[in-house]
Amino acid sequence: MADHDTNGSTPETATLSIGERSAVFPILKGNLGPDVIDIRKLTADTQMFSFDPGYGETASCRSAITFIDGDEGVLLHRGYPIEQLATEASFTETAYLLVYGELPTREDYERFQQDLKEQALLHEQIRNFFNGFRRDAHPMAILCGTVAALSAFYPDAVDISHEASRDLSTRRLIAKVPTIAAWAYKYTVGEPFVYPDNNLSFSENFLKMLFAKPNAEYKVNPVLARAIDRILILHADHEQNASTSTVRLVGSTGSNPFACIAAGIAALWGPAHGGANEAVLGMLAQIGTRENIPSFIAQVKDRESGVRLMGFGHRVYKNFDPRAKIMEQTYHEVVAELGLKHDPMFDLAAELEKIAVNDPYFVQRRLYPNVDFYSGLILKAMGIPTSMFTVLFAVARTVGWVSQWREMIEEPGQRIGRPRQLYVGEARRDYIPQCRRS
Repeated sequence: MADHDTNGSTPETATLSIGERSAVFPILKGNLGPDVIDIRKLTADTQMFSFDPGYGETASCRSAITFIDGDEGVLLHRGYPIEQLATEASFTETAYLLVYGELPTREDYERFQQDLKEQALLHEQIRNFFNGFRRDAHPMAILCGTVAALSAFYPDAVDISHEASRDLSTRRLIAKVPTIAAWAYKYTVGEPFVYPDNNLSFSENFLKMLFAKPNAEYKVNPVLARAIDRILILHADHEQNASTSTVRLVGSTGSNPFACIAAGIAALWGPAHGGANEAVLGMLAQIGTRENIPSFIAQVKDRESGVRLMGFGHRVYKNFDPRAKIMEQTYHEVVAELGLKHDPMFDLAAELEKIAVNDPYFVQRRLYPNVDFYSGLILKAMGIPTSMFTVLFAVARTVGWVSQWREMIEEPGQRIGRPRQLYVGEARRDYIPQCRRS
């Protein structure tokens, strides 16, 4: 139960009663969202731990970076609505906001942008790393391993006690991860690496590194560059998800930032986290044709079938995903630009979307198209293979990871992460020599 103050002078507390014993805990208030019961003295006061598998009901940190209200469909970065950032800001400007907490002045922006361009180059010896991977290696394996190895080239990053060192590592990671990602793609398809071009914006440069070839001129399509920029903005940070929590946990040990981000990439690689947009394309391939949609929808409604409607609904957003509307608009722009309106896959997706958003079964359950439904289709339209979808996600999320890592490092009283457990194994027993065991 909660003890409420009546005059505003006494902080609220929560009382936990266990038999005849009781313990009182402070209630902490954030600027937005639910209040939090501070249980840091739970064990000292009750000789018990809390039990919360997946930490779904536990606030693991204080953060001023991202706020999500899943019931209302709200996503704020440093207080700014994602809808405004995705339609009015660039990815570079959004990155600055996430890292430093405020929108940049023109001077700050130009300096930050120039720093990213200068840092986008990789040490030439890193080229040799790629030759150690098989040509059929998954690009996420190449990305994860190469990012972790960056600490061998930048030993100054190991000292995270200095703000200047942390800031340099931040800019290095934001700038170099796209280059590594693009080179991972080039390596797997057997094409020459393309070096960064300082005359291009962040997203334009990424597209060029992905698709340019030395034997032909490459002109960046502005519609596609804008689509990539929006995809990066919409995936830049999403509060304390699995990969972000991984980065914070590894960072709490004092590990260098390259190792922390590599750990985040490894967590993102899991299909339950970063593979949702790839699953959308798998679902469309499974459906095959428009004629098969009714039977597929029927299977989705049958709980015994095990068939799921991928790209609809969201674990966090119980109303609608605020990123989805922007992605929907971008998707239609890209399809129109590339003349794919009558392509069978995109025609199939449009019909599925139309049926799902009007079917009472899905409407009642708030299973609206989410950001993954559209982002996968956009990347497919642009010719980016599904193996690169999660890699692109990692390029975007690196900004959020380094922002969260910096916040965690600079938190006063920061402690190493050390979850507890409910032990269900054998009680103490004595060792029996092998000769006496039956």
